Amino acid sequence: MGLLEQRELVARRRVDELREEADRIQAELVVAERDWKEWAIARSRVGEVLGSADKVEHGHDQADRTAPTADGQAEEASSTLEAAKAKSQVPLRREGLAWSALSVDYQRILTALADRARLGQGPLTCQEMAALFGMDVVPARVEALRSKAKRLVARGWLAEPAPGRFTLGQSVSGPADGS
Repeated sequence: MGLLEQRELVARRRVDELREEADRIQAELVVAERDWKEWAIARSRVGEVLGSADKVEHGHDQADRTAPTADGQAEEASSTLEAAKAKSQVPLRREGLAWSALSVDYQRILTALADRARLGQGPLTCQEMAALFGMDVVPARVEALRSKAKRLVARGWLAEPAPGRFTLGQSVSGPADGS
């Protein structure tokens, strides 16, 4: 009977892990679909601009539309620079961006820190996060959380007032933030 209970517990944990993975993949799919639509719109706009460029008077050519920089190269449009940036799992924090733009794992970290802030408690360490999430507090799990927390800090979602201690970023409020 004990062996069956142990196997059931292992199976239940595996199901929970797979559900979390499915939630993370679903969140990434939503972001990828949104990005794909944005690229389609951008491609359409570039086509419109290039099509209208053919209709410009003869006195205006490509050299008139791009200004040379100090090193002699043509300055690119800001939209082109934005489009050339590599996409990341964690988008840069900006006003109006909701938590739903993040995967479930990152949302869980933000929710834990928002709860602590709401209760007036201080920063949270990655070991405390692992215990709070019901994970085994082993170096591999703690380092995985630390990596995620550092990524959130680098992109403006979290702050790290002391090494290894994390809080919500200044302009980040609650789960409905930005919506």
